[in-house]
Amino acid sequence: MMKMLLLILCCVVGASADSQHEDIRILGCSDLDGEFMYGLDSEEVWYADFSKGEGVDINPPFIDPITYEEGAYSSAVADLQTCKTSLDITRKSLKDMPPERVAPTSPVIYTKEEVQLSQQNTLICFVTGFYPAPVNVSWTRNGEHVTQGTSINVPHPNKEGTFTQISRLAFVPQQGDIYSCRVQHPALSGQDTRMWTVEVQQPGVGPAVFCGLGLTLGLLGVAAGTFFLIKGNECR
Repeated sequence: MMKMLLLILCCVVGASADSQHEDIRILGCSDLDGEFMYGLDSEEVWYADFSKGEGVDINPPFIDPITYEEGAYSSAVADLQTCKTSLDITRKSLKDMPPERVAPTSPVIYTKEEVQLSQQNTLICFVTGFYPAPVNVSWTRNGEHVTQGTSINVPHPNKEGTFTQISRLAFVPQQGDIYSCRVQHPALSGQDTRMWTVEVQQPGVGPAVFCGLGLTLGLLGVAAGTFFLIKGNECR
C-alpha cells in the first residue's frame, strides 16, 4: 500500500515575449513537509520557510531585488493547506489501487578494468528496468557477505518511467574467488543473484614447446638432407 504521496503543482505566473523572461511558481506537499517558491528564468528567487514561519529572499542585497507583497508568506501557507487537502482526496481515491511494481531485469556484473591478479579493480553490478525505486544490492565473496568497499548511486530515471541503479565493489582479484551481486526489490519474490568468478589465464608453455620442437625437427631434417646429398656426390 502507498505510505506517502507527493503532490507537486507548477505553473507559469507570467511571461513576456519582448523581454523573454518567465516567472514560475512551484508548490509541493507531502505528509511530512511542504514547499512553496517563486522563480525567475529557472532560478529560485523567493521561498517560504515553513519551519521558521517566514519568507526568504534568495538574491543578495547588493543587487536590485524582486520584492513580494507582505502577505506572500500567508498566501503560501494557505496554498500549502489546499495542497494537503488535495493530497488527502487523492489518497482516498487511490486507497484500493495498489502501486504498480515492475521487477528489474537480471543484473549484469562486470569489471571496470581488465582483470589482473592482485591488482586493485572494481566490480560493477548494473540493475535497470525497475519501479518503484530503490533496489537493495548486496555483495558476497566466496559466500561471505561483504560491505567494505561497496557503494551504490542514487536511482536514475529512465525514459519509460523505470529506474536504473549501479552498485560498485572495490576488490583485489585472486584466482578462483567467487563474487555475487544480490538484488532485492518489492516486485521480486526473492533475490536475483548474479555470480562472477576470477579466472585469469596464465601464460602457457605448450605453444613454446611445440614451436621449439618443430624448429628442432626442421633443423634435423635439413642436416639429414645435407648429409645424404654429400654422400651421394661422393659415390659418383
